[in-house]
Parts: sequence; structure tokens; C-alpha cells
Amino acid sequence: MSDYSTIYRQKLITAEQVADLIKSDSDIIVAQCASEPQGCMAKFHLAKERVRNVQVFSVLTMKPYPFYMLPEMKGHFELCSWFHAPGSRQAIKEGAGTVTFVPNMLHRAATDRLKVRRPHLFVGTCTPPDEKGFVSLSLGLTYEKDILEAAEVVVLEVNNVLPRTFGDTQVHVSDVDYFVEHHQLPPVLPSPQPDEVALRIGEHIASLVDDGATIQLGIGEIPNAAALSLREKKDLGVHTEMFVDSMMELYQMGVITNKKKALYPGKFVCTFAMGSEEMYKWLHNNPAVEFLRGKYVNDPCVVKQNSKMVSINTCIMVDFTGQVASESIGINQYSGTGGQTDTAVGAIEGFDGLGKSIIACRSTAKGDAVSTIVPVLPEGTAVTLHRSHTDYVVTEHGAVRLTGLTVRERTKALISIAHPKFRDELTAQAERMGYI
Repeated sequence: MSDYSTIYRQKLITAEQVADLIKSDSDIIVAQCASEPQGCMAKFHLAKERVRNVQVFSVLTMKPYPFYMLPEMKGHFELCSWFHAPGSRQAIKEGAGTVTFVPNMLHRAATDRLKVRRPHLFVGTCTPPDEKGFVSLSLGLTYEKDILEAAEVVVLEVNNVLPRTFGDTQVHVSDVDYFVEHHQLPPVLPSPQPDEVALRIGEHIASLVDDGATIQLGIGEIPNAAALSLREKKDLGVHTEMFVDSMMELYQMGVITNKKKALYPGKFVCTFAMGSEEMYKWLHNNPAVEFLRGKYVNDPCVVKQNSKMVSINTCIMVDFTGQVASESIGINQYSGTGGQTDTAVGAIEGFDGLGKSIIACRSTAKGDAVSTIVPVLPEGTAVTLHRSHTDYVVTEHGAVRLTGLTVRERTKALISIAHPKFRDELTAQAERMGYI
């Protein structure tokens, strides 16, 4: 019988030694969000004096690490972000020259990068090994296991506070090159308390969700408001990229049962989780939740196999033709595409013809100074959801369905849910454009 504890101990190194593994002209890919290897990433910059042109790929980097926040790191390190977070936005604003964005669809983010070159180093997080020699990748499987299997060198940061989760999260100690022990509470993301406007949006969203539907629900004030409005529904199921507190809460209330799902009945399906400490404890050894690879979960061809699939996402603005901007304003990249396009396309192509994609936003922004329903998107704005894939659009003033409508019909429908103080102006602009 193998002594897995001995194998594990022989592979233990320090975070400083991980920095010694970094080499010039190479890719490092790190785990995302609550799975971020914070102990190791805090030491990457120690390799500065001996390396150049190191690209670090990440999603929603949780901290402003020195390797990309300091201007003197330019030429040595570059953060290649699949989805911007406050730290990466700050570095861009300050002109550090160390951050770039990677256009992507979430289910293909990592596999597309593998077509460019093999990563030298993958750094992720995991639970301590069990008696059979297996660790759990815990809170993240969006791309982590695909990259782990492809990287030249694999380092896992062992954290005894991480929950042991089920699905495809298991990795044997023999498949890992090095372990680093770094124990801390994973990053938490409290559920925001929705205001009156968000609650009205949530009510409109909930009115479109039937009993027995399978939902994808993100995090934020509007998705949280939608969750609050779903409390009277029955037998909902979940197939989502991100597991959040509201899903646990609806399950505990008996609203989510997962019993009516066509795929994985009785199970939550997700690719990663981020939320409260309470949620992390609830996920520990919980067989009700299956963590599966993002290339499977978010594949539109898989999403469409769910019954009564409803994709619920938010955006920054929508133009008269139905183009949805959810990640940038002009050339200023704010976040990323994430899984919005994946799940929206999968939902509207649902096998049973009952799927729905819902895009929600407040009708105004910047303190009610501007409308989020606009004639055209600002120059340079990234289109997150193609107008041919835009189904329902929801604001606090109502919900409209754009599927199958002409540009004239879409324009009138969208103006009807714009803020009343902008409707006359929007109508005049539409008339000048020849849209109505």
C-alpha cells in the first residue's frame, strides 16, 4: 500500500520557491475567484529580477498583487485577464502597462489559450489529501482541471479551510508536482441587499420563471433580488456557472429541489462557487452539488439540454436593435463576457422550446443622469450578446421580448421599458434614425 502522506510531504515547497519556478517567456495560469492561490500569487513578483515576458492568466483576480500593480513590473509580468476585477481595473487606470484583456467565451477560455501554447505553470488551490491520496479542487472547476492536465508544472496551494466538494474535482497527489501549504478563509462575497428598484426588476424576472424551471443565476444586486422574488416558486433546478448564497437559501426553503431537471436530476450543477463563509461550510462534503468543468457546463449545446432553461444575466446597456453591452463602455473594458453568451444562447435554443434568456438592468445609470436603453452603443463598446440572441430585456419598468421582432418593433418595445423621463428623447432619436 502506498504511503500517500509521504509522497505529499516530499512535494511540499514554499511560496517563495514557487517564484523560483517561474521562467521568462512563459504562461502561468492561476485558479479563479475563491480558488485563487493567494499565498503563491503574493510572491510571484520575487522573480522580477531574473524573468521577462511572463503572462499570468486569471479570472476576477481578487487582490492587487505586486506582480501587476507596480509599474516597474512592466516587461517582466503581464496580467492577462479573462474577466476584470477592481485590482486589474485600477492598474489600467493608473497606467501601469501590466494588464491586458483576453476576449473569450467562458466555456472556451482555457481551451482556446491551449491552442496558442502550453502553459509552463498552473497554480491552483485544493484541500488536504484524503487517506486515498486525493485532494479536491474545491470551489473552482471552470478551467482549472483542463489546465492542470496540460501544464508542464502543477502547483497546488493546500488550504485546510476549503470545503471538499464533489463532481470532477478530485486530483491524486501523484498528478501534482508541488504543494504549498497556505491556510486561510477563501475570499468571501456577501450577497448585496437590493434596493426598491432592484426588487421591482427581480419581480419582473420572477414572473418569467415557471415552476419546474432550470435556472442560471449570477451574483449581484439584481440577481439577488430575482432570487428573493422566486421564493413562491416550486421545484426549481439549477444549472449555472457560479454557485451563490441565494441558491443555498432557496434550496433550504424547498424552492430549489432539482427534481424536475432533465440533466443531473436531484443535483445542482455548477463550475465554481463564491459567497459567504456559511455557504462554504454548507458545500463541504455536500453530495447535492456537482462541480463540473466549464467547457461542459457552459457549452450552449449542453445548456440547451436542460428543461425550461432560464438564463438570468445583467448588462450595462442595450441599443435599439437589441445589442447587449455587459462588459465595456466604449474602449474601457470593465469586466468580461463571462458565461453570459454561453448560457443565453443555450437557453433560447432549449430542446423543449421553453427556454428563456433574460437580460436585466436598471433603466438609468450615473445617478439617473443617463438612460441604459440607448439608440446606439458608444463607439468601441464590446457587444457581449449579439442582437439575434437577445430574448427578454427587463428593467424596473417592465419586461419585453425581442425574439422575432423587427428593428422597428424592438425599438418601440425597448423605449416602453426605458425610464419615463428619457422616453420622449429616445423616441425623437429613433424617428431621426428611421427606426420608427
